[in-house]
Amino acid sequence: MNGITSSTALWYTSRATGVVALLLLTAVMVLGILVNRQGRLPGLPRFGATSLHRSVSLLAVAFVAVHVATAILDPFVSIGIVASVVPFVSHYEAFWLGLGAISLDLMAALIVTSLLRGRIGRRTWRVVHWLAYLTWPVAFAHSIGSATDMQRGGLLYLGVACAVAVAAALVWRLTAARRAVPPAQRPARVLAEATASRRLERDRRAGARAGAR
Repeated sequence: MNGITSSTALWYTSRATGVVALLLLTAVMVLGILVNRQGRLPGLPRFGATSLHRSVSLLAVAFVAVHVATAILDPFVSIGIVASVVPFVSHYEAFWLGLGAISLDLMAALIVTSLLRGRIGRRTWRVVHWLAYLTWPVAFAHSIGSATDMQRGGLLYLGVACAVAVAAALVWRLTAARRAVPPAQRPARVLAEATASRRLERDRRAGARAGAR
C-alpha cells in the first residue's frame, strides 16, 4: 500500500462530502415537509423552525460546494467546471453527473432568489422555492447512480433510510392536511369546541352537586 495520495484524498473527500450532503439535503427536505403553513414545526416555535431549517440548509450548501470542488479537482475523471453546472455535457457518466448539475442549479436558484427576495417579490420566490423541492430527488438519483459504493452495503442502506424518511414525512404531512380544518370553518369549530367544553363543565358541576346531596 502506498498510502493516501493527493488524488485518492480528493476522491475520498468527494465521496464523503457527497454522502454527508445527501444526509443534510434529506434533513432539509424532511424539515421543509414537516413545517406547517404557519412556519412551525411540531414542538418548536416559529423562530426555532426557521433557524433550524436555515442552518441545516447552509450546512448542506457548504458540503455540496466541497463535494463539487473536489470532484472537479480529482484527476481520476475529467468533469470540468462547465459539466458541473451544465447538465449532460460531461464525457464521464453524462446522465448521472447531469442530474447532479441539475440539482446544483436548482440549489443555486434557491440561494439567489432568497438573497433577492425583497426585490423579486414573495410570489416569485415561492415558485422557485417549490421548484427547489426537486433538488432532493434529483440529488438522490445522482448519488445512487454515479457512486457504485452507494449501490451496495451500508451506504445503500443509508440511501434507503433517507428515502424512507422523506416518504414518512410526506405521509405525515398529507395525513395532517387531510385532518386539518379549512380556514373558513375554523371559527365554527372553535365555537363548537368552546360550547362543548362549557357543557361538560356544567354537567360536571351538576353531578358534583347531586353527589353532595
